[in-house]
Amino acid sequence: MATNITYHAAAVTRAERASLRGQQGLTIWLTGLSASGKSTIAVELEHQLLRERGVAAYRLDGDNIRFGLNKDLGFSEKDRNENIRRIAEVAKLFADSACIAITSFISPYRADRDTARRLHEAPTPGEPTGLPFVEVFVDVPVEVAEARDPKGLYKKAREGIIKEFTGISAPYEPPLNPEIHIKNHEVSVKEAVAQIIAYLDEKGYLPPKKN
Repeated sequence: MATNITYHAAAVTRAERASLRGQQGLTIWLTGLSASGKSTIAVELEHQLLRERGVAAYRLDGDNIRFGLNKDLGFSEKDRNENIRRIAEVAKLFADSACIAITSFISPYRADRDTARRLHEAPTPGEPTGLPFVEVFVDVPVEVAEARDPKGLYKKAREGIIKEFTGISAPYEPPLNPEIHIKNHEVSVKEAVAQIIAYLDEKGYLPPKKN
């Protein structure tokens, strides 16, 4: 635990940043099994928000983050906990800057996702409220995810090559009350993204669509 530190409030408030940028910051947290389609949805969502709605959005992908920020972490429960903690902190920084952070992580443990939510929703010094946190459950049966298996990970897990693999030898705890529940074996990618954007529009999280 760090000591001898002092929190320095920003000279520009969150409301001022949102006004200058013309949009609200928030985090969209996609969770689900490996090969459930999270990253595919995240890529298309980022594309549509940036190019069709004209809002700043940035995607934080599970694999990509492990090439840099979290390259020192493995896949034990302890390391998974720390992986999600770091991502939640980074996503909050993006959201605080009036950007839409899109995270795509298995994030198998309910407690870790709840911690990420609390981190966003708790007020920070100098700000009266927290930040919106939208949990999106990308739901497919494990047999569907295993049949897709684009990286061959389920096969390696079945063979014992990969230890502690979510859905096979390690647990996945599905969200109890996600803001959005996508049954991704029943819809197309564009339909899944439309479901997310419809929710964001309903909540007033996006600026009006330009004609």
